Amino acid sequence: MTDMWKDRRLLELFGIAHPILLAPMAGPGLAPLAIGVAEGGGLPALPGALLTLPQLEAEFLAVRARHDGPLNLNFFCHQPAVVDAAREQAWRDRLAPYFQELGLPPETPVPTSNRSPFDAEACALVETLRPAVVSFHFGLPEAALLARVKATGARVIASATTVAEARHLEAAGCDAIIAQGAEAGGHCGVFLTDDPVAAVASQPSTLALVPQVVDAVAVPVIAAGGIADGRGLVAALALGAAGVQIGTAFLHTPEARLPAPHRAALARAQDDQTALTNLFTGRPARGILNRLMREQGPLNPAAPAFPLAGGALAPLRAASEPQGSGDFMSLWAGQAFRLGRAMPAAALTRLIAAEAQALLRRLSPDASSQASS
Repeated sequence: MTDMWKDRRLLELFGIAHPILLAPMAGPGLAPLAIGVAEGGGLPALPGALLTLPQLEAEFLAVRARHDGPLNLNFFCHQPAVVDAAREQAWRDRLAPYFQELGLPPETPVPTSNRSPFDAEACALVETLRPAVVSFHFGLPEAALLARVKATGARVIASATTVAEARHLEAAGCDAIIAQGAEAGGHCGVFLTDDPVAAVASQPSTLALVPQVVDAVAVPVIAAGGIADGRGLVAALALGAAGVQIGTAFLHTPEARLPAPHRAALARAQDDQTALTNLFTGRPARGILNRLMREQGPLNPAAPAFPLAGGALAPLRAASEPQGSGDFMSLWAGQAFRLGRAMPAAALTRLIAAEAQALLRRLSPDASSQASS
C-alpha cells in the first residue's frame, strides 16, 4: 500500500510499505525482530557489529526463510584500536574494587573486547548475500570497498550527527542519510572527529538536526532519535524527513533478544534516566543509567579506546547478571524509551504507521492529499 504516503521516496528506494526502518541493534536485533518488522511493512535490519560473518550469514538466511523482501545489513566503520597496555591496566585497576566486591580474583582473565570494522571479508559476504540495503555507522568504508558494495545494486545509507557529516556522506555516494539526533539510543554515529567523546557535548537534537540536514543534501533523509510512535513519525515528516529509523521502541517487543536486567530497566526507569556513556565500549552511546555510570561518571576519559573498554567489564557482568543485576552491563536506550509498548514487532510497525496516518488526516485540510485509509 505504497500510495497511502504522500512522500514516497523511501518506499520506492527500498521497496517497503511504510517509511519505518528498524535500527540495527547489536544484541537484541536478530532474525526474529527483523522478520517482525518486515511483516509489518517496514525495512528490517541485521547488525553485524557483534556477530562473526558466519553468524551474520546464518541470521540473514533465517530472515530469508520467512521474508524475501528488502533487508538491511549494517556494519561499523571505525578505525581499529591500538592497545595501550598502561591505559588498559589503569582501567582494570579502577575497576578492581568491583572485582573484590563480587569475589573475583584480581588476576581474573578478561577477554579482548573487539568489534571488527567493515573489511574485504565482510564486503565479500555482501557480494554473496546481495542485501537490498547496506548501512554503515561511524562513517563509510574506504572508497574501493564502498564501490564494491554499490556494484551489487545495494542501496547505501549511513548515519550523520551533523550537517558536515551529512554532506560528507552524500558526496561519497550515499542513497539516503540517517540524521541521528542526540536522543538516540546506542552508539552515537559521530565520525568527523578524532575525539567522539568531546563531540557529543555539542551534538544537535533530532528536532534541530533533521531540517538542517534536509536543507543541506538532496538525497532522502531518515530521522532517528526520540521517535517511538506515530506522533514522532509525523513530526519527522513535517521537518522534511522521508521516514524514520526506530530502535528503542522495538526493545519492548517479545522478538527482541534482551537480557532480563535490560528489560527490567526499560520497565522501571524514569524518562530522565538515560545518558551518553563511553564506559562500556570506549565510544559514546546512550543507555539507562546504572551503578557503573553513576559511580564512574557516564563519560570518563579513563575508559580505553573503542571497542576495548568492555573487556574488563565482562567478568563483572558475568558475575552479576545471573543475580538480576544490570550494574555492569550496557542498557542501551533512547530518550523516548518510556513510550515503548509491549507488542509483537509486526503489530507495532503497523500501529506506528496507522497512528501517523490518523494524525495526518486530522492535521491536513485536505486529507486525501496526505493519506488514504
